[in-house]
Parts: sequence; structure tokens; C-alpha cells
Amino acid sequence: MKRLMVLALALMMIGAAAYGQARFPAKDVTITVVFSAGGGTDVLNRLIAGEMRPFLGRNAVVTNVTGGVSASNGMFHVWGLPHDGYNLAGMSESVVSGPVMGGFDKLMKVWYPFLIAGSPDVISVSASSPYKTLKELVDATKANPGSVKAGAGNVGGLHHLNMLAFENGTGIKFNYIPYPGSGPTQTAAVTNEIDVVITSLAEQQQLIKAGQLRPLGMLTNQSFKLEGFGEIPSSLKSYAGLKKYLPIMQAIGFAVPDDTPADAKKVLDAAFKKAMKSAKVTEYMAQNYYQPIGQTGKEAVAIFNKLESLFCWTLWDMGQAKVDPATLGIPKP
Repeated sequence: MKRLMVLALALMMIGAAAYGQARFPAKDVTITVVFSAGGGTDVLNRLIAGEMRPFLGRNAVVTNVTGGVSASNGMFHVWGLPHDGYNLAGMSESVVSGPVMGGFDKLMKVWYPFLIAGSPDVISVSASSPYKTLKELVDATKANPGSVKAGAGNVGGLHHLNMLAFENGTGIKFNYIPYPGSGPTQTAAVTNEIDVVITSLAEQQQLIKAGQLRPLGMLTNQSFKLEGFGEIPSSLKSYAGLKKYLPIMQAIGFAVPDDTPADAKKVLDAAFKKAMKSAKVTEYMAQNYYQPIGQTGKEAVAIFNKLESLFCWTLWDMGQAKVDPATLGIPKP
């Protein structure tokens, strides 16, 4: 009888363990966005987190850990937590430059990413700015190098890289003022703390429509018609030198370490893909000028690898990187 009781107890424990594994997540998951609240990475992660909840059966709680080179504070924070599927890093393409900029020291291949969407960058000034056109801005900056203050988010990130590309392509030099994310950068432009802001169209569009920011040019090959405002011209058509560096596109999402248990990745993958198809996500993308990506795992890593190569080598060629990407095994684009 005693042996039967022991056997029954053992079977119950094995069954409970198997049941617990099958029921991932057994608690809420946390997405730690490595950029500040209010920016594109933060907003998209909060959107997708809410839409994943019905498919996870648990909340996806979003928090922010900002600062560091290429958002390294948040990257190190998440990497240092258990690799169990409950700790996700909300990130964007801007983190890929960390290894060459002195930030997070691991390449993107150590992550299992979930890519949500991206939006093209635009260069703008405040509504009260004296610069009405891109030519006026470029001419004024050429006349007084370093006198025009520009904000472009985190050092080594996408917007900063686009700013460097714009400088090199036009032969000008801004006085760069770094901020912890797009939200505070745009606020600084609206309040005239800085003269120029470079962030995504998705992030700027409400401020543009409200008349608080004046867009001067898209950092893309095409102009863009913004509903409720009008056409924003392509800066590449005005300055041929920009085509050497631009366009550089955006990829926002979240990731877990690649050594996260396969069952957890599978559940997160399924919930993510279902959430991407929800009406709320689809409508938000269309209304806010985002191009959906929806890739996970190997496909998403391939996208990040290309961006890592482009970012790191461009920063190295521009004399901005601290570490030679060749020493890290990062191939040239």
C-alpha cells in the first residue's frame, strides 16, 4: 500500500511538471522596452502586448529601462534576467550598433526576435523655426557649422545614423544633442530646445498635423503624402550625395534570448503572429504610417543581421565607432 502511495505521488509530480511546462506562461510576461515611453518602440510594444494577451492567457506587462550607449542599459538588464521566456526586450534596429559603439557587447544572433513594423524617418523643425525649406536649413548650417542643434535619439541608433548620413551627404555639421528616445527628442524640438529633429514619420505625424512640427524632407527615395498635411518631399532628390548613405529603414519589435526554452518561444511565436493579424494592429499600422513586418526567429534575425552590418560599418566608415566591426566578425554590407 505504501509503495502504491509513493508511486501515485511520483506520477502526480511528473504530471504536474508536464502540465506546468505545457501551460507556459504560468505567470505574466514582461517586455522591457529599452527606449523611453512615448516613442515608436514603446508604443508598438504596448500595442502588440495588449493584443497578445488573449492568446497568451496572461498579461504582457510593459516597462522601460533607458539609457546607455545604443540603449545598452535595457539590453544588459534583460540579458541578465532568467532566459525563461518571461523576460522580453522591447527593441528596434537602433540597438544593433551596440558592439561597435561600446554598448551591449553581443551580436544580434544571440536573440530570437519578433519584428512588428517600421516607419521611414523624416527631418523636421519646430513650427516657429526660421527654416521653411531643406535648402534654407542646409545653407544656414553650412554658413555656421555646429550652430544648428539637432536631436536624433540615442547615440548609435537609427535616427542618429540617419543624422550622420544627412550630414555626410550634404556636407554640413550639426551640433548633436542626444536624448534617451524619440519622445523627448520631439518635445525638445517643439519647445525650441533644439532646432532640428530626426525621428520616424509614425512618431512625428500627430505633431506635424497639429502644426507643432514642420517637416522639411523624407529620408527616403520617395516623397510622402501625409493625410491632413500634404506632401513631404524626398531629401534624396534634392541632395544627390545622400544616396550614398540613405535610405536606412526601421525595424521595431521585441526579443528573447535565443537559448530560451523552445516551448516558450513556440507559444510566444504563435501569440505574436495572431496578434499581428488583429483588427486593432492592422488599423493602427495603416493609420500611423507603419509598414508591418511580422517576422520571427531566423527570418527576423536575418533582417537584424543585415541592419547590424549596415549600421556598424557605416558608423566605422564615418569615424563614429569605437570598435572595428571586422574584429567582431561582422561582414561588410
